[in-house]
Amino acid sequence: MDTLAPVLDFFRQGFSTVNGVQGLIIALVAALLMPSMGRLPVFVVGATLVHIVVDALLPVLARGAPLRLPDVMGLPFWRYVAVLLAGYLVVILILALIKRVVLRR
Repeated sequence: MDTLAPVLDFFRQGFSTVNGVQGLIIALVAALLMPSMGRLPVFVVGATLVHIVVDALLPVLARGAPLRLPDVMGLPFWRYVAVLLAGYLVVILILALIKRVVLRR
Protein backbone atom coordinates (compact mmCIF):
# COMPACT_ATOMS: atom_id res chain seq x y z
CA MET A 1 0.00 0.00 0.00
CA ASP A 2 2.94 2.34 0.64
CA THR A 3 4.02 2.09 -2.99
CA LEU A 4 0.52 3.02 -4.18
CA ALA A 5 0.25 6.12 -1.95
CA PRO A 6 2.19 8.51 -4.27
CA VAL A 7 0.03 7.48 -7.23
CA LEU A 8 -3.18 8.05 -5.28
CA ASP A 9 -1.88 11.41 -4.03
CA PHE A 10 -1.11 12.40 -7.63
CA PHE A 11 -4.68 11.58 -8.71
CA ARG A 12 -6.08 13.43 -5.67
CA GLN A 13 -4.03 16.49 -6.59
CA GLY A 14 -5.32 16.24 -10.16
CA PHE A 15 -8.89 15.92 -8.97
CA SER A 16 -8.56 19.00 -6.77
CA THR A 17 -7.01 20.97 -9.64
CA VAL A 18 -9.87 20.13 -12.00
CA ASN A 19 -12.53 20.48 -9.30
CA GLY A 20 -13.01 24.21 -9.95
CA VAL A 21 -15.67 25.91 -12.03
CA GLN A 22 -13.49 26.04 -15.15
CA GLY A 23 -12.42 22.41 -14.89
CA LEU A 24 -15.89 21.10 -14.12
CA ILE A 25 -17.43 22.92 -17.08
CA ILE A 26 -14.77 21.57 -19.43
CA ALA A 27 -15.15 18.05 -18.00
CA LEU A 28 -18.94 18.18 -18.21
CA VAL A 29 -18.86 19.23 -21.87
CA ALA A 30 -16.29 16.53 -22.63
CA ALA A 31 -18.35 13.84 -20.87
CA LEU A 32 -21.52 14.88 -22.67
CA LEU A 33 -19.82 14.89 -26.07
CA MET A 34 -17.96 11.60 -25.54
CA PRO A 35 -19.66 8.95 -27.71
CA SER A 36 -18.13 5.89 -26.01
CA MET A 37 -15.77 4.94 -23.21
CA GLY A 38 -13.16 3.93 -25.78
CA ARG A 39 -12.73 7.61 -26.65
CA LEU A 40 -11.90 8.54 -23.04
CA PRO A 41 -8.14 9.10 -23.60
CA VAL A 42 -8.82 11.40 -26.56
CA PHE A 43 -11.32 13.48 -24.58
CA VAL A 44 -8.99 13.66 -21.57
CA VAL A 45 -6.18 15.04 -23.73
CA GLY A 46 -8.59 17.42 -25.47
CA ALA A 47 -9.98 18.70 -22.17
CA THR A 48 -6.45 19.24 -20.88
CA LEU A 49 -5.54 21.25 -23.99
CA VAL A 50 -8.70 23.35 -23.65
CA HIS A 51 -7.87 23.98 -19.98
CA ILE A 52 -4.36 25.18 -20.84
CA VAL A 53 -5.65 27.46 -23.62
CA VAL A 54 -8.32 28.93 -21.32
CA ASP A 55 -5.69 29.49 -18.61
CA ALA A 56 -3.62 31.49 -21.11
CA LEU A 57 -6.50 33.43 -22.70
CA LEU A 58 -8.71 34.18 -19.70
CA PRO A 59 -6.60 37.08 -18.34
CA VAL A 60 -6.40 38.56 -21.84
CA LEU A 61 -10.15 38.43 -22.39
CA ALA A 62 -11.22 39.37 -18.87
CA ARG A 63 -8.76 42.14 -18.00
CA GLY A 64 -7.05 43.03 -21.26
CA ALA A 65 -3.75 41.74 -19.90
CA PRO A 66 -0.95 40.92 -22.33
CA LEU A 67 -0.87 37.35 -23.59
CA ARG A 68 1.57 35.24 -21.59
CA LEU A 69 2.31 31.84 -23.00
CA PRO A 70 3.20 29.06 -20.57
CA ASP A 71 6.83 28.05 -20.14
CA VAL A 72 6.63 24.80 -22.09
CA MET A 73 10.33 24.16 -21.56
CA GLY A 74 10.04 24.11 -17.78
CA LEU A 75 9.38 21.06 -15.64
CA PRO A 76 6.65 22.76 -13.53
CA PHE A 77 4.53 23.24 -16.67
CA TRP A 78 4.72 19.54 -17.57
CA ARG A 79 3.96 18.53 -14.00
CA TYR A 80 0.89 20.77 -14.17
CA VAL A 81 -0.11 19.11 -17.46
CA ALA A 82 0.31 15.65 -15.91
CA VAL A 83 -1.81 16.68 -12.91
CA LEU A 84 -4.50 18.03 -15.25
CA LEU A 85 -4.46 14.80 -17.27
CA ALA A 86 -4.92 12.73 -14.11
CA GLY A 87 -7.67 15.02 -12.85
CA TYR A 88 -9.58 15.06 -16.12
CA LEU A 89 -9.27 11.28 -16.36
CA VAL A 90 -11.00 10.90 -13.00
CA VAL A 91 -13.64 13.60 -13.47
CA ILE A 92 -14.59 12.78 -17.06
CA LEU A 93 -14.76 9.07 -16.21
CA ILE A 94 -17.12 9.76 -13.29
CA LEU A 95 -19.31 12.10 -15.32
CA ALA A 96 -19.40 9.68 -18.28
CA LEU A 97 -20.44 6.83 -15.99
CA ILE A 98 -23.21 9.01 -14.55
CA LYS A 99 -24.30 9.90 -18.09
CA ARG A 100 -24.35 6.21 -19.02
CA VAL A 101 -26.49 5.31 -16.01
CA VAL A 102 -28.91 8.19 -16.47
CA LEU A 103 -29.31 7.84 -20.24
CA ARG A 104 -29.02 4.01 -20.23
CA ARG A 105 -26.70 3.89 -23.25
